[in-house]
Amino acid sequence: MTERVATTPGVFPLPDWAKDDLADLKGHQKHDLVSGDEDEEVVAVYDQARKEVIERQQDATLDRVVEGQLRWDDMLAHPLAVHDNVETRGIVRYYDNNNFYRDPVVTDELTFDGDIANELEAASGFASADELQAVVPGPYSLADLATDEYYGDEDDFLAAVADFLAGEVEAFPEVETLFVLEPSLVENVPGDGEDERASDAIDAVTTAAPADTDVVVQTYWGALTEKVHAHLLDADFDALGYDFVSNHEENLYNINEYGTKGSIAAGVVDGQNTLVEDPGAIAERADWLEENTPAADFETIYLTTNTETFYLPYSTFQEKLAALGEATELTEVTA
Repeated sequence: MTERVATTPGVFPLPDWAKDDLADLKGHQKHDLVSGDEDEEVVAVYDQARKEVIERQQDATLDRVVEGQLRWDDMLAHPLAVHDNVETRGIVRYYDNNNFYRDPVVTDELTFDGDIANELEAASGFASADELQAVVPGPYSLADLATDEYYGDEDDFLAAVADFLAGEVEAFPEVETLFVLEPSLVENVPGDGEDERASDAIDAVTTAAPADTDVVVQTYWGALTEKVHAHLLDADFDALGYDFVSNHEENLYNINEYGTKGSIAAGVVDGQNTLVEDPGAIAERADWLEENTPAADFETIYLTTNTETFYLPYSTFQEKLAALGEATELTEVTA
């Protein structure tokens, strides 16, 4: 029987009180507060907010709990934006939406940083190792969001970003699951040859995780092209994520025509729309997915939002968590 696991790809909105507190501390936008070496008052706000969002996930009975990535005001660009050898410059549109991030310009070698590992260590005080889920940007997406002024070659830069992320992952405390977020595979489709190098880069990151950590590569904002999908399956990880909100037909086609991993992550809740899904409807979407992939015998289906949820008002975000948790409980009752 297929196990259904309720989770999210992380990168949450800040609680409203935390936004106000951070604004009061310096009177600046949050971009100005996140540098990697925040003062004690700023750290205290993030610590309390982290504790709150972990408790919200636990209250919603999610099976996996993320740290929340509340400091990631630059979204998936964050690990580079706080790196000592990276300069943050102009404000850049984040994919094709109304969110923006600071352009991380790599000016020297991408050495080990440990920023994400530190966040996970802080989260481990509120979540057990068997429920804790780590989140990292995928190397192709992180390289796509950044500007290179050091390596001088696209392939070398992608490999360097992959090595950097692999080093970060190796420093993680014990976690049950790792989500590697790769929207650029859909938004900026790699060309011939580049698709294979992207798969190799992802493999370098996913294989850096401990052998007993389940690794999910989550793609979103559409469907992978057939060639990119095929190359991605060559990388070593446990589950591939599909966005069934943005494009359920092509994602279903890829699974049935070309196969997939032994497990999948199904983006069945809209991470950007404020309409809150009914738990019963979410469970029905999971049933539909299994019914329409007759050749697949999934070990696990991770039921998740299709994208990050930092786009949502905090109250709506909490309602979406509750709906996901209840939907998974419904499937357990009816199984």
